[in-house]
Amino acid sequence: MIISRTPYRISFFGGGTDYPGWYRDHGGAVLATTIDKYCYLSCRYLPPFFDYRYRVVWSKVENCHTIAEIEHPVVRCLLGHLQLHRGVEVHHVGDLPARSGMGSSSAFTVGLLHALHALQGRMVGKQELMQEAIHVEQELLRETVGSQDQASAAHGGFNKITFAKNGHIQASPIVLRPGRVDELDDHLMLFYTGIVRTASKVASTYVTDLGAKRRQLRILHDLVDESIDLLASDRPIAGFGELLDEAWAQKRSIGSGISNDEVDALYARARAAGAIGGKITGAGGGGFLLLFVPPKDQAAVLAALPELVHVPFRFESSGSQILFYGREEDFTAAEAARSGRPIADFREHDPSRWTIPYPVPAAAPAATPILP
Repeated sequence: MIISRTPYRISFFGGGTDYPGWYRDHGGAVLATTIDKYCYLSCRYLPPFFDYRYRVVWSKVENCHTIAEIEHPVVRCLLGHLQLHRGVEVHHVGDLPARSGMGSSSAFTVGLLHALHALQGRMVGKQELMQEAIHVEQELLRETVGSQDQASAAHGGFNKITFAKNGHIQASPIVLRPGRVDELDDHLMLFYTGIVRTASKVASTYVTDLGAKRRQLRILHDLVDESIDLLASDRPIAGFGELLDEAWAQKRSIGSGISNDEVDALYARARAAGAIGGKITGAGGGGFLLLFVPPKDQAAVLAALPELVHVPFRFESSGSQILFYGREEDFTAAEAARSGRPIADFREHDPSRWTIPYPVPAAAPAATPILP
């Protein structure tokens, strides 16, 4: 049994420059951090005593005989990619909703890769894990995604992630004076809008024509170093919020799917209540709203957004980890022996026996007459 834990991320600046279609020609950079909210994946070789060979538990429960039958695209892809021919059971749980702009899809890919490699007796490094996850999502699954989420999920921490024209990707930790990261952390608020979207679908509305967004992407790229310089200086931390507001204005202009009237209204209410800046995390369109708010104004911002779920968080630095590695009995021989035998279908002997009776509500007692 293997259990992996992989963090979700928040990207501050540079989003959009991490798409290969851009950085292969111009280079790119992102300022991002992972947070203490995680994707957990457990996997094991499934004992050959069931009437299925693969069990995948996510928002659905899948019991399948072949890899091709598996509905979850990442699980189906990785079992084939890693040539896992034995029966496997995979369970997923997460601290945050899926398709919400927190890098959950890449956290799943990185976490499952990590766990399946460990199941096969291999421990992979963070850089290798990142590169393989990018290959899986961009080349095998053909998703319209960038390369920052896989880097953050694998490496963890508060990083400047650079994307070279030759394809090399480097995650470099941001080193600041004591207390500066905590000061930044204390000024950030995260709210779930409840709007579910798929990042690749939102990105597909603008990624195919990044050359036409050259001005905005260059500004977003420049804001990465400008924000790091501000954090490394003694200037007031409020300037970081002002840069977030500038970056959000540029990001919104890249594509019509990045924001909408509902998101714009939420952001305006937050700004009126005291937020200095903010953005929709991820590709846009919904999901989580990140706000930069001075601590003295945070109660007012909470009151201004009563319908949203507030998610307190802190920065984290661990990246994807194997939390548990437990050896189990090897059923390879038993599985091979069963595959050559005509096993009868599993069936219920007396289906009516397992019918769960619903209790019939007792009749309400007759009202006691009130005597005069």
